[in-house]
Amino acid sequence: MKDGKINVLIFPCETNSNELHDALSYCFNVNVYGASSVQRHGKFIYANYDCTLPFCSDANFLTIFNEYLDNHQIDLIFTTHDTIALYLAEHKNQLHAKIVQEDVQTMRICRSKILTHNTFIECDFIPQRYSNMEEVVLPAFVKPDEGEGSHGAFRCDEIMQLANIDFSKFLITEYLPGKEYTVDCFTDRNGILSYVSPRTRDSVFGGITSSGRTIQVTDEIQHIAECINNKLSFLGLWYFQLREDKNGRLKLMEISARCAGTMCMTRAKGVNLPLLTVYAALGYDTNIYDNGNQVLCNRSLVSRYDLHIDYTDVYIDFDDTITLRGKVNTLAMFFLYQCHNQGKKVHLLTRHMCNIHDSLRKYAISENLFEDIIAVEENTPKSKYIKVQNAIFIDNMFKERTEVRNALGLPVFDADAFEFLLDWRV
Repeated sequence: MKDGKINVLIFPCETNSNELHDALSYCFNVNVYGASSVQRHGKFIYANYDCTLPFCSDANFLTIFNEYLDNHQIDLIFTTHDTIALYLAEHKNQLHAKIVQEDVQTMRICRSKILTHNTFIECDFIPQRYSNMEEVVLPAFVKPDEGEGSHGAFRCDEIMQLANIDFSKFLITEYLPGKEYTVDCFTDRNGILSYVSPRTRDSVFGGITSSGRTIQVTDEIQHIAECINNKLSFLGLWYFQLREDKNGRLKLMEISARCAGTMCMTRAKGVNLPLLTVYAALGYDTNIYDNGNQVLCNRSLVSRYDLHIDYTDVYIDFDDTITLRGKVNTLAMFFLYQCHNQGKKVHLLTRHMCNIHDSLRKYAISENLFEDIIAVEENTPKSKYIKVQNAIFIDNMFKERTEVRNALGLPVFDADAFEFLLDWRV
């Protein structure tokens, strides 16, 4: 740690890293670093960015990688690619920082679709596999043993499409014609599956969900999640994908121990799985509160949200919420001015140690943005000052959010959640 902050590296930070970045960058006690071996989108979103690290296939990779970890005092590493996750797990004892997912066998299973299938072969949610051309019943589905998204995968409608397929390097199964789902999960530091959040894959492009919605957990989904968690060793976030067979039964497609790009839909319900994973990896107990709202998400390279929460008032904290690292949190100001435009009343509810009026002037924040400014007395819960039921509560402190939610049942949000509350319509 540096200056009391947890230093988290996202590697590589070019592919599938945006949700990790967005989930952690607004947490007051986390410094986020992005590193990779090529320069792509990470350049535009990471304040701490390095694209000069070698590929893990390089003979000097571990030496240079450890130098980077030491120079930046990295505490924890998130990987965003299954191959790199496996490589780092295999070399975890040589690394100068902790990796989130350390279990080598679990990483091997997640990397290989054939090994995944073999591991769960006795479970009732595994699709039928064909080992040779004579067994194949058309239509079938073909996908590489190792691969991401839909790369190299195809529906087979004619047996001759399999003429050049090596059955030892491809997984060929029954075709699943039904709806697709991704299920976000969280396993705590004791190996207990403590959260399951399914979502639909209504529109998929290149194997990536472009539109979907969160749904309630069914007994069938919960059963599959528990079976997977009981056989594999996860720490923190992970996910798996399902698809309905011709009879409407859910079958397993793949499992991954990395952060899914559309895991933001779970965060939009108030559950920040990347941040919870940081705490679990550092040995802390974790509690999870879900706001219970349905989230619809449509992606066109960026994400926009509809939380299905109607509110007239906002109660908001000041330190590390409206401000961040000694500066104004610009996303918070975006939201405050949005509330002003929409006629929503904003109540500043703060335990600020200095004169709040002087501090507002210091940060050039107009007091006119607030319906009132409430100084919370010592040892008094913030819920005592909230008089409007049709409201939301925003505070970076977990303790404060828990107290308000338990006392009043209001939707509560951390400082990372402003992006979910923004209305981009003009």
